[in-house]
Amino acid sequence: MKPTVYIETTVVSYLTAWPSRDLIRAAQQQQTREWWDLRRSAFELFCSELVEQEASAGDPAAAADRLKVVGEMQVLSITPDAAGLAAGLIAKVRLPPRAQPDALHVAIAATNGLAYLLTWNCRHLTNAVLRPQIESVCRQSGFEPPVICTPPELMETTP
Repeated sequence: MKPTVYIETTVVSYLTAWPSRDLIRAAQQQQTREWWDLRRSAFELFCSELVEQEASAGDPAAAADRLKVVGEMQVLSITPDAAGLAAGLIAKVRLPPRAQPDALHVAIAATNGLAYLLTWNCRHLTNAVLRPQIESVCRQSGFEPPVICTPPELMETTP
């Protein structure tokens, strides 16, 4: 059985976007494409109806590209358990209200027992200060948190 990974919207966006002029973002886009090409087949891929909603926003042509990628994954619903855990994350981790979708991504992955959450959201998700708090709230709520990571962190390396 393959490990499970929740693909958050930033990964889908970086995968399908035109190369950025910003050097850091361009590097992240390239790392995303490398993960997608080299490693995605090692995982069972999931996203959620929230990723579908976020991916469908904006320019229609770009949205179509993002939705094509989303169509390759199993789509999870926003359950009452996920909504409740997201509310707990907002309250207990002291995330700002605008981070509600970020909390919901974590909650959907956790309540579905997924091993990893792949994201480029370093403000609220792959954040070394917030990660232990997020994990604690998930566990206090009865759910094992996913390992929140970026594509290069989920690349296989050989010793």
